[in-house]
Amino acid sequence: MQTNKDTGNLGEELAAIALQERGFNILERNWQFRYWEVDIIASYENRLHFIEVKTRKSLRYGYPEESITREKMNSLKNTAEAYLEANPEWKYIQFDVVAITITDSVLREFLMIEDVYF
Repeated sequence: MQTNKDTGNLGEELAAIALQERGFNILERNWQFRYWEVDIIASYENRLHFIEVKTRKSLRYGYPEESITREKMNSLKNTAEAYLEANPEWKYIQFDVVAITITDSVLREFLMIEDVYF
């Protein structure tokens, strides 16, 4: 039986593949600072992207992107600040959300919400 962690890991893997197919260069996966984490850090056209991935196997509890809280976005911001402190060469950054819906371990829907403001 697949756990929520397994579903999340599969969603992150599918998101990374889909982003690479769209021309993104994946720099980091599950990058951590203290108790914060960002799912994917990628570059695309001279911009650094901090990407939160949410995965669902059904829409029973709503769309994946609806489960992102203000607390999670603040965590993403804090992690980004730490990453940028260690990698100051980046001038342009962006926060994105990738919502993945899978059925039987197959990608059914990929939605990227770019330049999320919070």
